[in-house]
Amino acid sequence: MGRRPLSIVKNVLNRNCSNVHNVNPFDQDYFDYDQPNFDQSLDLMGNSATPNSTCIDWPPFDNDATANQLLAMLDSAFLFSYAICMFFSGYLADRCNLRYFLSSGMIMSGFLLYAFGLSYRLNIHSMAYFVIIQILSGAIQTTGWPSVITSVGNWFDRSSRGAIFGLWNANTNLGNILGAVIAGYFVEEDWGLSFIVPGFIMSFFGVIAFLFLVPRPEDVGLHPLKAQATPTDEHDVEGGARTITEDELLGGDGGEAHHRRKAAINHGSRDEFDPAVSESPNEEPILDNDDLNSSGSRLNREDSPLIAGGMDSTISSSDLSSDHNKAVSFWTCLAIPGVIEYSLCLGFAKLVSYTFLYWLPRYISQSTLNNSEDSAYLSVPFDIGGAFGAIVAGVLSDRYRKSGLTCTIMLLMAIPSMVIYEKFASTSNFWNIVLQLIAGSLVNGPYALITTAVSTDLGSRVKSGKAMATVASIIDGTGSIGAAIGPLVAGCISDYGWQAVFVMLMASDLIASFCLIRITLKELGFRS
Repeated sequence: MGRRPLSIVKNVLNRNCSNVHNVNPFDQDYFDYDQPNFDQSLDLMGNSATPNSTCIDWPPFDNDATANQLLAMLDSAFLFSYAICMFFSGYLADRCNLRYFLSSGMIMSGFLLYAFGLSYRLNIHSMAYFVIIQILSGAIQTTGWPSVITSVGNWFDRSSRGAIFGLWNANTNLGNILGAVIAGYFVEEDWGLSFIVPGFIMSFFGVIAFLFLVPRPEDVGLHPLKAQATPTDEHDVEGGARTITEDELLGGDGGEAHHRRKAAINHGSRDEFDPAVSESPNEEPILDNDDLNSSGSRLNREDSPLIAGGMDSTISSSDLSSDHNKAVSFWTCLAIPGVIEYSLCLGFAKLVSYTFLYWLPRYISQSTLNNSEDSAYLSVPFDIGGAFGAIVAGVLSDRYRKSGLTCTIMLLMAIPSMVIYEKFASTSNFWNIVLQLIAGSLVNGPYALITTAVSTDLGSRVKSGKAMATVASIIDGTGSIGAAIGPLVAGCISDYGWQAVFVMLMASDLIASFCLIRITLKELGFRS
């Protein structure tokens, strides 16, 4: 919801007078000369006033020759900041109290949205101001994804994660829809409120998260998830079913650790045995109240510090070094089979998704007769289709255990859907909506599956420590690099025609599917 308003407000920061409330740009009675941002240098009755002239732009976006590039710069300032900081945020999330980490990020993100919206009230026209706000927003919002992926993943095992995450991931589409509707409601009269209102909502729910978020079952006295079976077949490893140790990833002797755990069980010792990673999928975890309040849950209890190892003396060094509470290294997570392939795939897939997110309302405004408000509402079906695609991708992944194949098929099908949308969407609003639903489901389905269920499954393979948030940050951080590049390139090449933008998007989806060739072939039964 917080990222969506800028894509809506672009149309009033720089716009065509002929599309403003569908009026004649030569009608002098329409213009309000008292507006502080009105460009009085326009000669409404002279040669400089053409149907392509801008009339009530917001400097510094009032130059048609550079407007798209400046708007793309705002997108990229946010997205590059988000991409870079994401790699560090996941590392911190695995070592922080997730409730504090997430809620503080939400509250600060809301304040930054409010600061962006204040530029309208305070008549601020500094490009540096807008860029700084976007950079800070990108950095702070990285507290979100690793935290929520880890929290939800802690409550559901692999047998249902695809469907659960598919349903849960609709929150992103719902946020896009709310952001478009709220921003669209205010955009024509007071675009500052398009940022301020979502900012207040985000901060409010940050407080709700602080009060009620439960990151793990153990934090409220419940048993942790049972470990999944760990088949040794190589195909199962690539398919994401096998749980592996950090020692195995680094090429060490994983058998020694197994024998130590087995000996601990036989001797009745629970100091070395972590019930959350039991060797038997049918074995009941043995936990008493002391276990449930031990180091595993101390990290997220009411009196815990923000970062493990802080000033709280009740959390000892032995607690923090225990297997189930220890966060593994960045390089260990990167070495998990499949992480690099899915990260690269997401880089190109997210490029496509975020180009639609940031530029679809402007494309609709420029390719149809709809004004800024109508274009905002008309871009909503893309997110509705995205929610449906995420659910379908998750269900297929659970049913067939072939996440790579599911992503590849949807990525390839998205290419003709974008060809058809670019050719026929402008014929009528009805076809625009229908084709958006189709394209949105195919574009966002793989993106949603990779960032949720796939990330969680890969992070769950390491049973000698916590890796879920770090793996999620590696995959989503790499994806965010593509998300930053896409809108930036789109802003630069859109001056040559929107067809060039769609060619870039189709090529990106094709490359994304190539990134999963090895995993897809293994899922189909081929051996490398």
